Amino acid sequence: MKKCLDWSNYHDQGMGDAYADIPKHGGNFAKAISVCINSGVCQESNNRGVMCPSYRISNDPRLSPGGRVTLFKTLLNQDGHAFVDNPELAESLADCVSCKGCKRECESNIDIAAIKVEYLAQRRQAGYRSLRSWLFAEFPYLLYRFPILKASIALRNNNKWLAKLGGQLLKINPDIDLPQPAKNPYRDDISQQQRNLMSSELADDPRCVVLLIDSFTAQFNPEVVDDAIKVLTAADYHVLTIHPKSLGSKVIIDSGRSLFSQGFIERTRQQANDLMSILKPHLLCNRRIIGLEPSALLMLRDEYLMLNLGEEATGLANNALLFEEFIAREKVAGRFKADFIAINTNQNVLIHGHCHQKAVGAMKSMRKVLRLIPDLPFTFIEASCCGMAGSYGFEAEHAKKSRLMAEQDLLPALAADPNAMVICTGFSCRHQISVLGHRQVIHLATLLARQLK
Repeated sequence: MKKCLDWSNYHDQGMGDAYADIPKHGGNFAKAISVCINSGVCQESNNRGVMCPSYRISNDPRLSPGGRVTLFKTLLNQDGHAFVDNPELAESLADCVSCKGCKRECESNIDIAAIKVEYLAQRRQAGYRSLRSWLFAEFPYLLYRFPILKASIALRNNNKWLAKLGGQLLKINPDIDLPQPAKNPYRDDISQQQRNLMSSELADDPRCVVLLIDSFTAQFNPEVVDDAIKVLTAADYHVLTIHPKSLGSKVIIDSGRSLFSQGFIERTRQQANDLMSILKPHLLCNRRIIGLEPSALLMLRDEYLMLNLGEEATGLANNALLFEEFIAREKVAGRFKADFIAINTNQNVLIHGHCHQKAVGAMKSMRKVLRLIPDLPFTFIEASCCGMAGSYGFEAEHAKKSRLMAEQDLLPALAADPNAMVICTGFSCRHQISVLGHRQVIHLATLLARQLK
């Protein structure tokens, strides 16, 4: 078995551990699976964390991290490739939304999200192909290369027959609108030469930061970029931006999250190398790299370390922060200079956290940042995955389950406070709340920009 991801961190897993029960085949990948000790925490009915969305709506042990591990172990004891063709495992992993709740909340920290990606990559190598999977993987890049797709999405959303046709041909959920790209994606007018000059001039400036703009924010919510820049500038930081078109029309700069999620490892590695190349001068200056979309930014801290990208990936991981993490740290250090005014209504604010945001403990930073706004009444929604989970909610066979995940805690919380302002930094989460909860959702950066003193 030629593994697509780097599992070397698990090389010593199980040494002296009577509970590891490592399968005969799979090497370090098998050891990563064997960190599970069947404690059953992923199958607790009263779990108030993120884990495990698919088990919560089904009560089926096979759809829990522990159940998936049991399947994997059985198959890897047969040979190194039996798992690739097994229909039971395929069904079980298809319902994994890669929330990373297990990596944080399980005492063994099993990373089913990464295990699933290795599985998908192995399936692709074995000849399993899906046009829908390719479209979801390449979606942000296709939008840049073929702008006519914006009109096509609008046409599909406004025509139920086209939506049904897409459901029949591509198995895309016909009952939910696709996100509509903005008329004009974010794109500053600064050339790479000017950007390099600015970077050089600010080389010794400790208040210089890099705002890394992911493809989804740039294409769908460019106003969030403007709001983030407004807040950081008001706090006396020099903001350098890197966005998908920073290198012109030939190369699209992005984290590769959509590619990785669908198991396109080589394309992900290509995107990662392009991104790290443009970030290298900033990392040499020890600048913080700030991101607005949790799934994109946190990939730099987690999945990049499994792509065999070299030591530079570690440096990037150490310097990458979510927008709220950066502000919270800088405020504690006494360097964040912006002040905010209170909201002039008694409107409550509901906060829904992206699963990956919760998985790294970033909701604490969100709480600290919200407290910068005087007398702000806010409530964190206690919920697992919203059910959209990247492409999951758009897949026709998962439409019902996607809704069930939202209906467990998220939608009832929204219905209980119909007049509240809703804040969410995750792109997929915002879309799910919009289409199922029928609520307007804004990014944290937008709230802060509105309340700047």
